[in-house]
Amino acid sequence: MCTMNAKAISEGEEESPGMRNEILGESGHSGEIKRGQVILVAYLIAALDLTFLFMQIGIMPYLAKSLDLDTVGFGYLQTTFGVLQLVGGYIFGRFADQFGARAALILSCASGSVFFLLMSISTSIPLLFLSRLPGVFMHGVPGAQKIITDMTTPSQRADALGKLGLCFGIALISGSALGGILSDKFGIFVPIYVGLVGSLINTLIAVVWIPLQTKPESDQHVTEHSNLFSIREILRLMKFPGVMEVFIVKVFAGLPIGLFMIMFSIISMDFFGLEAVESGYLMSYFGVLQMVVQGLVVGKLSNYCTEMTLLRLSVFIFAGVGLGMALMRTVWHYCIIAVPLVFAFSMMATITNSILTKAVPSSDTGAMLGICASVQPLTRMVGPTIGGVLYKQFGVPSFGYLQLVVNIGLFVYLLKSKIPLREMKGQ
Repeated sequence: MCTMNAKAISEGEEESPGMRNEILGESGHSGEIKRGQVILVAYLIAALDLTFLFMQIGIMPYLAKSLDLDTVGFGYLQTTFGVLQLVGGYIFGRFADQFGARAALILSCASGSVFFLLMSISTSIPLLFLSRLPGVFMHGVPGAQKIITDMTTPSQRADALGKLGLCFGIALISGSALGGILSDKFGIFVPIYVGLVGSLINTLIAVVWIPLQTKPESDQHVTEHSNLFSIREILRLMKFPGVMEVFIVKVFAGLPIGLFMIMFSIISMDFFGLEAVESGYLMSYFGVLQMVVQGLVVGKLSNYCTEMTLLRLSVFIFAGVGLGMALMRTVWHYCIIAVPLVFAFSMMATITNSILTKAVPSSDTGAMLGICASVQPLTRMVGPTIGGVLYKQFGVPSFGYLQLVVNIGLFVYLLKSKIPLREMKGQ
């Protein structure tokens, strides 16, 4: 049964919005408005950051081809970026904890500027590989998540984090379309120039509009460990009640679908028989679904249902999606399956991020978000190898059956286990 999230929090435990207004030197209604404005700026920065990222993703195969980089080399290029993002996710989170969310977001936007600058002068394969290096600090979405986490109370967090998915949907549609139109009309480097200028503007927005302090003084903690990358610190975070269990669910629930998405460019051609333009339409369809689900559904449900209920629901739907994928035969079947698929993905990402940031001290929320952000790069690293074997040896239905089996196991685990969830961060 769904119950109000507020039931899980005693009146004396939950932070009041007024505590969060301390960061702006305001109180009452005025502080609440300014706090909302800062969160809107974080959404804007994340949307622009993702838009520029999708623009370059669309043109990268053509840029690589123009430099005579073969398919194997392009795979190495993608893997390099994935490794940098994987390692950089946690480092970025620790940086945010030690130096503040504003400094971290500025670092991300500035790294994006260097990224596009190096791409704009990539006239050789070594320079193209060099352009991937700033990716270690390009984490606009985790940066925005850190600001939202600092500036919202626990009961508001899932709804606020969920709205970031709306930014993703907008960016997926606009970035893919702009990248294609600009490169077709004006040349392959024009989207890169736009990304460079846009990233510089994004940096300026972060400098001007994000306050120096994004959490109340009562939440300020001295970080004892100054090392930005430490396996011991990661293990320490995993020992907090409920963290390891929820993180395992987060990683494995969407892994089979993640492998499928990694192979989708090949599957869309071989299995569905789609042309490049039709694949673009399908991606736009996904973007629209993401916007609707994140903007209208996830936040509403988080206000009426406990987070554990929503976690179990997303895993159960993931299992149903797996069965549907095992049985699908046409692209129209996939379009139908995409609705519960996007819902489960969006709900899983939002709820697990919310649970995990509440389960650790406020001085470690950045590191926790960084660890969460490393899940996708990890999938990108192992995806081509594992996904390729599954597709070649067992075909498309194998992804669905694997998704079904994994999530049935996780659903039974969630039903039987007593995962301790903490609505408040440890102090």
